[in-house]
Amino acid sequence: MKQQDRNRLLYGMAVVMLAAGGAYACKDFLNIPPQGTVVEASLETKAGVEGTLIAAYRSLDCSSSSAGSWGCAASNWVWGSVPSGDAHKGSNAGDQQPINDIETFSWAVGEAEGYLNQKWSQAYEGVFRANATLNLLNRVQASKPLEIPTADANSIKGEALFLRAHYHFEAYRMWGHIPYYFEADTTPVAQGGFRKANDLPLDSIVKLIVADLNSAIALLPATPRNGDLGRATSWAAKAYKGRVQVYGAARNPALWDSALVTLRAVQASNVYKLETSFDHVWTGFTQYRNGSETILAFQASVRDGEPSGWNSNWGERLNFPHSGSHFGCCGFHQPSYNLVNFYAVDANGLPLALTDPNWNTTSALTLAQGDTNFAAGRAGSLAPVDPRLDWTVGRDSVPYKDWGLHNRGWIRDASYSGPFSPKRNVHEKGANAENNVGWQATQTNDVNIHIFRYADMLLLLAEAEIHATTGILDNARTIVNQIRARAGKVAQGCGTADTLVTKAWPACVTNDTIKPMAVPMYQGANSIDSLTTPWAKYRIGLYTLPFTTVAQADQAVQYERRLELAMEGQRFFDLRRWRTANTEINNYVTVEGRHIPYLAGVAYTARDSLYPIPSNQLDLAPLLVQNPGW
Repeated sequence: MKQQDRNRLLYGMAVVMLAAGGAYACKDFLNIPPQGTVVEASLETKAGVEGTLIAAYRSLDCSSSSAGSWGCAASNWVWGSVPSGDAHKGSNAGDQQPINDIETFSWAVGEAEGYLNQKWSQAYEGVFRANATLNLLNRVQASKPLEIPTADANSIKGEALFLRAHYHFEAYRMWGHIPYYFEADTTPVAQGGFRKANDLPLDSIVKLIVADLNSAIALLPATPRNGDLGRATSWAAKAYKGRVQVYGAARNPALWDSALVTLRAVQASNVYKLETSFDHVWTGFTQYRNGSETILAFQASVRDGEPSGWNSNWGERLNFPHSGSHFGCCGFHQPSYNLVNFYAVDANGLPLALTDPNWNTTSALTLAQGDTNFAAGRAGSLAPVDPRLDWTVGRDSVPYKDWGLHNRGWIRDASYSGPFSPKRNVHEKGANAENNVGWQATQTNDVNIHIFRYADMLLLLAEAEIHATTGILDNARTIVNQIRARAGKVAQGCGTADTLVTKAWPACVTNDTIKPMAVPMYQGANSIDSLTTPWAKYRIGLYTLPFTTVAQADQAVQYERRLELAMEGQRFFDLRRWRTANTEINNYVTVEGRHIPYLAGVAYTARDSLYPIPSNQLDLAPLLVQNPGW
C-alpha cells in the first residue's frame, strides 16, 4: 500500500468512528484514537523502531497489508521469468489472465495494469517503510538519547538504508525512470508530498542507490545483528553494491572497474561461499536456511500464528503442481520447452547450445516418453543433461524431490502451457516445511526466497573480469568452472548408487525414501563424468581451454547464468542489460510457438526494454512521465 493510500485509509476509519459515535455524544470520544490506528508517539521506543524496521523487511514479498498477490512476489517470477523464455504463465487460459498479457508483451492493456501497480506499490511501500524507520530512529535519538545503544542505532540505520537501496533498485530494474525518496520527503499528501517527478538521469539513480549502500556499508556490522541471519550486514551491502554497479555498467561502462573492485573484495573476504551441492540452495530443510550462499532472502515463515499464511512463501504459492499431486494447486510458472532443452550437454558435458545450432529441437528431453528404452526402464539412449535440470524442472517419470514421480496428471492443462512443473521453490516431503493454515495450505511453505545469492554474485564478478579494464579474462572461466563443479556434486535420484545397482527400477522409484544421489559424480581431468539413472543421463564438464576472446567469455558466463539461475526471476533483466533481449526472445517465441499456440504472432519490440509505469500512479502523481512508447 502506498503512503497516501494508507493515509486515506486511516482518515476513512476516523470518519467511520466519528459517525458511529453519534449515539454517545455525551462522551468525550473525539479524544479517543480510532480503533485500528497506532498513536505515533507510542512507537517512540527502541521496540517501536525495531518493529518499524521489521515492517520494512516484510515488504520484500507480497503481504496482506500492502499491494496484493503475485505481481509483487519477491522472486519476480512474473517479471523476470515469464517474459524471458524461462517459463510460461502456466495453469490454464482462464486463470490470472494478466500474467498471460505480461508473457505476450501486452503490457498496455487493463489486465496487466493491476499487476504492474502491485509491483510499483510494493516497491515504494518498502521505500516508505525504510524511510519511516529512519525518521522514527531520529526522533527517538533526539528525545531519548539513551534509549537505543549506539551500535544498535547504527545498525538499524544501515539496515534501513540497505532496504531503501534494494527497493529502489527493484523499481529501477522494472521502470528505469523512477522517483527517489529520502527520509526527508515527508510532506503531507495534501501538500503534494510522495509525488516526486521521475526526471533523474538513469546514471543518477544508480549513483543514489550506490550512495545509500555506501552509507549502509559504513554503518552495518560484519555479522548479522543479534545473530538474526536474515538481517543485512556490511558484506551484504557491499555485494549488493557490486550488483548495482554491474547493472549500471550497461549504460556507463566506466562502472565495470568499480564493480570489479567491489566484487573482488567480497569474494576475497570468504564471508560467502557456494553451498556444497545445488540441492541445498532451494530447500525446506532448516539446516540449509540462510546458509553460506545467502546474501539476501525473504524469510518465509509458517505455523507462526498468522491465520492465512501471509508470512509464508505467499508470492510463490501458485507455483506448485496442480490437482493429482500432493499440493493440489495451482500449476503456474511452468518451465518452457526452450529452458528444458537448454540443459542438454555435449559429449564433454558442456552446454550443447555452444556448438549445436539445433539444440532447441532436441526431442530426447521434452518427449522422453516416446523413447522405447525410457519406457522399458533403461536409459541407454537418453541424451545427456546438466544435473541442474532435474533440480529445476518437474518432468514426467522423474522423481519430484521426495514426493514420488512427476506425472502428466499433475499438469492443469498441458496443451496450454506445456508438460513441465516448477521445482526449486517446492519444499521436500521430509523437511516439515509445510503450512497448516489458509487456503490450500499444502502449497505454502517456509522455503526462503532467494533475492540475491552468492552464485549470482560470482557470475556478476565474472562479467566484471571480462569487461573491466583491469579484469583478467580467464578469471571468468575459473568462476564458471567453480559453479559447474558444484552443480556436479549431487543429482536428483532415488537413493544411493548401490540402490540403483541392487534394486530394479520400479522398486527404486516407488520407494517412500526417495532422496538425492549422495555419491558425487566422478570428476576427471577434463569433466565431471555422468551418472546414469533410469530417467536421465547426467553429465557436466568444465571449460578446459582458456578464454581468449570477450565474445567467448561472455557467451560462457551468460549461458551459465541461465543454467544456474533459471526460474529465479533474473533472466529477463539479464537479457535487457546485455541488449540481447530482442534477438533471444523473438527467436525463442518463433520455436516455442510450435508447442504453445498463444505465442503465435507475439513479438518483443524496443519499447519493451522498460515496463510501462502504471497509469493510476501517473494519475496520483502528475509529475511522473510515462516511459517511451507507452
